[in-house]
Amino acid sequence: MKTVVAKIRDDEAVTPAVLQRAVALGQKRKGGGIHAQSLRYLPEIRALMVGFADRSAIVLPVENEPELAALGDDDLKRMELGFAGSAVCLDDRDVHVSIAGLVGTSDSLRSMAKTVAASIVGSVKSTAKSAASRENGKKGGRPKVAGLAHST
Repeated sequence: MKTVVAKIRDDEAVTPAVLQRAVALGQKRKGGGIHAQSLRYLPEIRALMVGFADRSAIVLPVENEPELAALGDDDLKRMELGFAGSAVCLDDRDVHVSIAGLVGTSDSLRSMAKTVAASIVGSVKSTAKSAASRENGKKGGRPKVAGLAHST
């Protein structure tokens, strides 16, 4: 096994250029992953409501996650967001659960995530898609599917 020694990089002076690079890197990283901005426990349904910057939210039942199901209402009220908004945490009980993991426990949310991902991937424009579309256009457009009636 190869041993890798970490380099200490805390001696770099914070110049305007270094700060600008750091901010740009942070903005780039912010675009990916889950970054929740609010967390609220809903005791009447024993669920966590996770809110996002665009004011959308998801409600996740704590019973779907064994670590959370074992907690009482007082502990669940003290849950906080951690890891840049990607996890729900209760540090004094050493509970740290990723929001993606919580979403993954729901068949409905997993199915919705797959549908959204497929829609996004399908809408991506590429050189190959554009070329195929032009070729289909030269041949009269999209091939007709047998047995389907088209109304105009």
